[in-house]
Amino acid sequence: MREDWVECSIDEVSERIHYGYTASAKEPNADGAKYLRITDIQDGAVDWSSVPVCEIGEPERAKFQLTLNDLVFARTGGTVGKSYLLGSNVPEKAVFASYLIRIIIGKSVLPKYIYLFFQSLNYWNQIELGKTGLKTNVNAQILARLRFNLAPLPEQRAIVSKIEQLFSELDNGIANLKTAQQQLKVYRQAVLKQAFEGKPSYSQYTVVEICKKVQIGPFGSQLHKEDYIENGVPLINPTHIKGGKICANFSFSISEEKKKSLPNYILQEGDVIMGRRGEMGRCGLVRELEHGWFCGTGSLYFRPIPTKVNSTFLYYYLSSAVVKELLMDQATGTTMTNLNKKIVSNIPIQLPSIEEQHQIVQEIESRLSVCDKLEESITQSLLKAEAMRQSILKKAFEGRLLTAQELAACKKEKDWESAGVLLKRIKAENK
Repeated sequence: MREDWVECSIDEVSERIHYGYTASAKEPNADGAKYLRITDIQDGAVDWSSVPVCEIGEPERAKFQLTLNDLVFARTGGTVGKSYLLGSNVPEKAVFASYLIRIIIGKSVLPKYIYLFFQSLNYWNQIELGKTGLKTNVNAQILARLRFNLAPLPEQRAIVSKIEQLFSELDNGIANLKTAQQQLKVYRQAVLKQAFEGKPSYSQYTVVEICKKVQIGPFGSQLHKEDYIENGVPLINPTHIKGGKICANFSFSISEEKKKSLPNYILQEGDVIMGRRGEMGRCGLVRELEHGWFCGTGSLYFRPIPTKVNSTFLYYYLSSAVVKELLMDQATGTTMTNLNKKIVSNIPIQLPSIEEQHQIVQEIESRLSVCDKLEESITQSLLKAEAMRQSILKKAFEGRLLTAQELAACKKEKDWESAGVLLKRIKAENK
């Protein structure tokens, strides 16, 4: 940090830090004030037309009214630590919910400068250290104590401008990579569609007719909280099936004794496991490594008859868009789609001979291996882009982002003063 900068806390540069309003949300088009919740902030933006409203009296509304350049911060849940800087599109009547914290930044600090600090690794590391309870919440006191490096006001403007320019270039590259990633997904499904279009000579079956077993995961009553242990036999639920691969979480496991007491749910090499909740058609092929693992309550599995169907052929078929669409049409449940044994047992499938199935699998894997290499390259590029973003932020908040020429221009600004003098003035203004 440079000598004309100063380290300080968030509360030293803030006019106010406080929790939101507690109310019941109503439909977006009802009468009342817009009621901003954590869930209304998606991908760094708010669609105010879909934000619900709440009833709130005028004195209370004035206390919680959102305005331009307010910073709101998620204090709990899966998005804890995420922040959002309000723009000029804030509705005339808009308040924020109790699971958000609002920070009103003082007049002599750029809110965007603080918001950008809230994207940095330094910030996230402090948030992790400050979490309370079961390491899921951050309160206003912890947020107020967060430390950052304050720059003179002209430098804040120059830093924000330069970061925005660099991020814009970075975001364009990321957008192109994500477009390519999406195109690969489309190509994967096109490969599977072509492979499973079928021919008149193929025999028609339902899945239950070509499997030794179609098994729904255990009821919740069969597994209790005390059954879960660390570093035991992994349970495989939908969240553990990612991109066709089975990814164990050894913190979510059971003992060998408990596994043996529920033999119907023990997975074998060659089984195809499928999530039965949420995203339809999320499948994984059980390979040698996963042999003996356990089917979780949110999953189900198919155990193919080897003389009728190739396990890998069945895995690719169940992962295809055709099956996903079929399952979406038939899944039950309102808040979350669920698959039952009857639905999955009756999935139709056209089967060529075992020899032809083997040839189809080879053709699929030959084409998809090219996709895998490209996707790995894209993933690495996205990781590098995020590392670059963090490198830019690190330099910015250590005073190393601006060039000597840019710094000289800042010092010629009429409102330039050292950060130490600036901080004293801010404290006086906030009294």
